[in-house]
Amino acid sequence: MAERVRIGSRPSQLALAQAGLIKQELERRCPGLTCELVEIRTTGDKLTTPSLAQVGGKGLFVRELEQALEARQIDLAVHSMKDLPSELDDSFRLAAIPVREVTADMLIGVTGGLAGLPQRARLGTSSLRRKFEALRVRSDLEVVPLRGNVDTRLARLEQGDFDAVILAAAGLARLGRRLGVPSSVLPEDDFVPSGGQGALAIEALAEMPVAGARELERALLAMDDSRTRCETTAERTFLTAIGASCASPVGVRATAGDNSLMVRALLFSLDGAHSMTEAVALPGPPTLANALAAGTDLAERMLARGAGDLLGSNGDGGRG
Repeated sequence: MAERVRIGSRPSQLALAQAGLIKQELERRCPGLTCELVEIRTTGDKLTTPSLAQVGGKGLFVRELEQALEARQIDLAVHSMKDLPSELDDSFRLAAIPVREVTADMLIGVTGGLAGLPQRARLGTSSLRRKFEALRVRSDLEVVPLRGNVDTRLARLEQGDFDAVILAAAGLARLGRRLGVPSSVLPEDDFVPSGGQGALAIEALAEMPVAGARELERALLAMDDSRTRCETTAERTFLTAIGASCASPVGVRATAGDNSLMVRALLFSLDGAHSMTEAVALPGPPTLANALAAGTDLAERMLARGAGDLLGSNGDGGRG
C-alpha cells in the first residue's frame, strides 16, 4: 500500500474543504495511508474578468490540475463536477464520484425567492445560466457579474453592492456556512442546475502510477456512489451530445429513483432572448446504460427542435 497519496486541489477555501473531505475518507478507509493536499493555482483562479465565458469557461479551473497529474506531481485531483468539461481526455478517468450533495441554487439576501426582491433589484451572479434563469422569471432584475470565493460574494452582499446573490447550496453546506442573512432555496423547475452541480469528481490518470495502488483503488471504488455516477453520466452525456461548451447557458438535472431515471434540461440562446426546455424519463433501475441513453435521447430531442441554433457557434463538444 502506498504510504502517501498526493491530492491536487485548487487553493480556494471551498476547493480545499472539498479535497479535505476526500482526504479524510481515504485515510479512514486505508489505515496507514497519509494523504497530502497539494494546492495548484489554475488559470481560472488567476483571472479577474467578471465573466469566465469571455475567456474560455470553467475548463480554466481544470487544466493545470490535469497537467500536474500527467507530470506525476499529484496522484489524484479533486474537482467540483460542474467545473469538469463534459468529455475527458483519454489520458484521464473519473476514479470515483462520491455521494452527491444538494443540487439546488440558493438566493441569499431575501426570503421567498425572487418574488421577495423589489422591482429592479440588483442580483449578483457570475453564471450566464443563473442570469438567464432569473430574468426568465423576473425580467425587471438588474443582473450584475459577481466573481470571487463564497466569503467575497457574501461580503459584497453585506456591503450593499447587491440586493441578493445566487450561490450553489452544496458549496455552502460543505463549508458549513451559517448565513446571517435571509435566504431561500430556488426551485429547480425554474433554476435547473448546471450538469454535475453538487457532485465531486476524483480524477486520476487512466493508469494510476501509484505504488501499491490496488488498495487505494479498492477504497476509491467503495467511495463511488452508483446513483450519483448515473445522474452525472446522464447530465454529462447530454452536454456532450447537445454540443454545449463550458460557457453555454445550459442547465441539466438527472434524478435517479429506485425504478426510474429522469433527465430535464433548460437551455438559452447566447443572448438569453430565447429558451427551450425538455425532459425524458426511462423506467427501470438506473444503470450507466440507461444514463447514456437518457442523456443522448434528451439531446437528440432538443436538437431536433433547434437547440443547436440556440447555442450557436459556442458548442465545442464540451471541452470548455
